[in-house]
Amino acid sequence: MKHKGRIFLVDDDLLIISMLSRALKKEGYETQVHSSAQGIVPKIAEWQPDLLLLDIHLDDDLNGLDILEELKKEKHDTPVIMLTADDTAESAIKAMKIGAADYLTKPFNIEEVKIVINGILKKAKLREEVEYLRKTEEAKAQKDMVGNSPAIRDILDKAGKLAEVRANTVLLTGESGTGKEVLARYIHNMLHAGDPGETEYIPFITVNCTALPDNLIESELFGHAKYSFTDAKADKKGMFELANGGTILLDEIGDMRLDLQSKLLRVLEERVVRRLGGKVDIPLDVTVIATTNKDLLTAVDEKEFRGDLFFRLSTFHLEIPPLRERQEDIPLLVSHFFNLFASKYFKKDVKGLTADEERDLCSYDWPGNVRELRNVLERRVVLENMDVRGPFKEKRGTHYVVLPPTGLALEEVEKDLIKQAMAMADNNQTKAAKLLRMTYDTLRYQVKKYKIN
Repeated sequence: MKHKGRIFLVDDDLLIISMLSRALKKEGYETQVHSSAQGIVPKIAEWQPDLLLLDIHLDDDLNGLDILEELKKEKHDTPVIMLTADDTAESAIKAMKIGAADYLTKPFNIEEVKIVINGILKKAKLREEVEYLRKTEEAKAQKDMVGNSPAIRDILDKAGKLAEVRANTVLLTGESGTGKEVLARYIHNMLHAGDPGETEYIPFITVNCTALPDNLIESELFGHAKYSFTDAKADKKGMFELANGGTILLDEIGDMRLDLQSKLLRVLEERVVRRLGGKVDIPLDVTVIATTNKDLLTAVDEKEFRGDLFFRLSTFHLEIPPLRERQEDIPLLVSHFFNLFASKYFKKDVKGLTADEERDLCSYDWPGNVRELRNVLERRVVLENMDVRGPFKEKRGTHYVVLPPTGLALEEVEKDLIKQAMAMADNNQTKAAKLLRMTYDTLRYQVKKYKIN
């Protein structure tokens, strides 16, 4: 049965709370039951539940409202449903003012309890996802793999088979810009297309393993308990927990630190996660998709990547070919991106490509792959009359910019090439510097000079 979440129950009526616990377990929830309020707040914090059911009128000196106030004071963000046998709404209203998510009146209707719990957990997941998305870049506009080449048809066929057997770990490899994240989203959508509750929110969380600072990545991935380090002022769910019930994409897995690789291996094998400083294992029901443009076998040989993790990841492995090896897909991609950007920038009449432009697009090697093509076509849609061949006309293998009769500002060309390199390198300045044949320090200076984000 699918794991739906962890529910902590506090009520001095052991008969009622035990009955409620059994009903919730049958629905797929993990529960913990307590009939006394003494020392309950540390126990709640340690168990890290997704939801708390708390009786307002306990026999102890400490009642449910006192516990709720203490939880809010300690900044525990676990949603709380108050339980009351009071016919009047006075206590329940007071609980809602303190910060309770909802309240239930005894005697319970079990079906009503299930509906209320399900609704609150859904809202909590949505809030977590929105908070996460605010701190990260917007999801890519492209949702589907575009192409009809034999290579793409083969990849989509294999992706469909992986979704059919509900593979929970997939490795996607390929050069930068080939569309690994797009394929990951395609697999995610295929995995959940036939779910009974397909209209429900199903998280897709993306983690760039190179973008997070070393001192934060473990906390971001696995979460942390309150006071586990200096700035941990409250419990925090990690990205694995945020992705529970859906998919987590570990982008550029080849650059992950070795010590974190061992923790990731445990997550993949045991399907549990423990927050930094936490004392309990939290079950996971999540699909893990890892991507890299590195040769992981070479990295294993050079002791830069764990062999056991590589073999665990590569059970289901798909490699996306570079665009130069499937150039018959370029006309389809051109049509797709023209439609996409015409809609994005409210362009009604987008000028199509000339025969010469289309021929040159199809004969170019595209070292930046689909991402490079996308950037060229976006500029064409916005600037309208730009010659898309300009940035990559070839002469004896050397790429150069064709000077138009009207001339151009050299600084603008330099700025544009730096932007292209940063896009091709996923904003990794070290990689971008290599693409531009300049030192890292020089690139940092140019990025600052041109105020490139």
